[in-house]
Amino acid sequence: MTYEIFTALVIFAFVSSITPGPNNLMLMASGANFGFRRSVPHMLGISIGFMLMVFLVGIGLVQVFELYPISHTILKVASAAYMSWLAWKIANAAPPKQGEAGGTPMTFLQAAAFQWVNPKAWAMALTAVTVYAPTQSVAAVALVAVIFGAVNGPSVSTWTVLGQQMRRILTNPTRLRVFNWVMATLLIASLYPILAPA
Repeated sequence: MTYEIFTALVIFAFVSSITPGPNNLMLMASGANFGFRRSVPHMLGISIGFMLMVFLVGIGLVQVFELYPISHTILKVASAAYMSWLAWKIANAAPPKQGEAGGTPMTFLQAAAFQWVNPKAWAMALTAVTVYAPTQSVAAVALVAVIFGAVNGPSVSTWTVLGQQMRRILTNPTRLRVFNWVMATLLIASLYPILAPA
């Protein structure tokens, strides 16, 4: 990989990882509701799960869509259903009682598995593989996945820190409830690109 391609990949990974999307909105909500430390498994699940996704897509999983076009529709429906359920959980998260940590943050495995129904993750993985590893050799795809993971981790953690800082304003249960509903609504809104007619 040339220096120019490496630089372009790092910029693409940063911009696509730091901008709002389902992962970042959920991390912001997790930071606000559970704090940074309890959200670490969620952050690691996103970064490592996405690296695995890039690698598997790059070595040929994307061909499943070409061979079986119905699988793309099934993925869309599964994505919309799962993200709607997550939005409902965020919206109805009970505010923690004094001295208690209410609810539980997303686990490492849940966050890693979520990448497979996250439309933004699919778009990022497909672009990363086709643009930065066009030969789709195992070594090239692995390098793209590792670079993406190295950039993605610090980027997504920024959203958790932002949510954690918002805890100061969200000490009132009503404000926390409003915040959770706004995050849930934004998560549903992030489905628009996959549900909108082509």
